[in-house]
Amino acid sequence: MNKKYRLKRNEDFQLVFKQGKSAANRQFVIYHRQSESESRYRIGLSVSKKVGNAVTRNRIKRLIREAVRELEPRMKKKQDYIIIARKPAADMGFHEVKQSLLHVMKRGRIIGSSKQSAGPVKR
Repeated sequence: MNKKYRLKRNEDFQLVFKQGKSAANRQFVIYHRQSESESRYRIGLSVSKKVGNAVTRNRIKRLIREAVRELEPRMKKKQDYIIIARKPAADMGFHEVKQSLLHVMKRGRIIGSSKQSAGPVKR
């Protein structure tokens, strides 16, 4: 995921929290909001210090970024997303993180079923 497609400013985070919708499971919470300015999606990540030390938190963020990169063709464009990792995410591997994110995205109607994305990826 390219750095220019990340949410970094506190104002952007607050806007998504206040005006966006959320979906959650035991490992992740995802807030999403329609973005007027961007032609692509942007993602902000949040991993609390309660989850683990810096090494653990950075590992979780790397796993989330890679899982989102793989799920990108199925995600809605022109959206701002905030992904918050909860404590159980610290003990997960890549495939578990990807499946958990897929589950919470389906719950939040961020992506559809796999039948919708059966075709070539247009970029």
